[in-house]
Amino acid sequence: MSGVIVHEWLEPHGGAEKVVQELASIFPTAPIKCLWNDAPNRFSPDRVSETWLAATPLRQKKSLALPLMPETWRHLGKSDAEWILCSSHLFAHHARFSGQARVAPKFVYAYTSARYIWNPEIDERGQSLAVRLVSPALQQLDRKRAREAAAIASISSFVQNRLENTWQRESQVIYPPVDVEAFDSTEISTFTAAEQSVLDALPKRFILGASRFIPYKRLDLVIQAGVAAGIEVVLAGSGPLRRELEQQSAEHPGLVTFVDSPSHVLLRELYRRCQVYVFPPVEDFGIMPVEAMATGTPVIASNIGGASETIIDGKTGVLLDSYDADSLRDAVVAAQRINSEDCRKRAWDFDKSVFREAMTDWIWS
Repeated sequence: MSGVIVHEWLEPHGGAEKVVQELASIFPTAPIKCLWNDAPNRFSPDRVSETWLAATPLRQKKSLALPLMPETWRHLGKSDAEWILCSSHLFAHHARFSGQARVAPKFVYAYTSARYIWNPEIDERGQSLAVRLVSPALQQLDRKRAREAAAIASISSFVQNRLENTWQRESQVIYPPVDVEAFDSTEISTFTAAEQSVLDALPKRFILGASRFIPYKRLDLVIQAGVAAGIEVVLAGSGPLRRELEQQSAEHPGLVTFVDSPSHVLLRELYRRCQVYVFPPVEDFGIMPVEAMATGTPVIASNIGGASETIIDGKTGVLLDSYDADSLRDAVVAAQRINSEDCRKRAWDFDKSVFREAMTDWIWS
């Protein structure tokens, strides 16, 4: 049976893009439809097609294009697909084709319902006056379009509960794919001269925070964990919050080392060398905690959100309901007693091979 994959937009990096890449591998003949494609080298050019928004000044301007997206998804042109698989975190599940695909069953793999309009308290982009004005109408439309799905899968139980409240639809949980083998590997890594210089400058013992440097990732709490435990901190990544993090670090001279935008091999080595990976944000799933566990490293995270479903408290990490100094210090101490093999074993529960089996069973059942 032939199908088509629908995704919001394609970017060079991102967790959702990793999922789409895996979906494209599972269903190698399915074309991909997106609003616009900013990752032209990810797939062959003849496999991806864009909507009219790609040729306008609204390309990449998500908040400005948002009011036009629902209607754009309703006019995707003719398709003979016998099923539609929507990879949706905004409005991709509104997708509708003409031709045979008009009546094809639609499967929705949901990362979340649109936080812009449903949960502006956790997404500042939804707090603008323009979005708040259109949100009531968009909520009603969004819930109506969600009813069209033949079946819905969510990326975690955390998101499953959100969809029940927003879309008023039940869903089954299929965790996103993680390339566990790429992190649970005994191969000896080869580093560039610049990367080796970074590694040579690392402290002997450190806790790691790695993510984009943006507010909700709460990397300030990773610094606080280092202060509380008396262990040096490495912050790896990049983003607009870099300057603020540097200012916070200056209050604790010599405590924090920054690593800019690490490559895959360098990030894997940081995971391997750190005492514990600290992951404070409340995420819908959270791929990086699983990557860390795959290297044998325990994780400290919140007991709310997707990470609380991947980390086994006391066995592969520590889940916190508070990030006060005492809790952070005790968590770092407890994490260092965790068995690395338990971490690796747990990570394999979320390997892309598990995703592949679950996804094919879901579509063909």
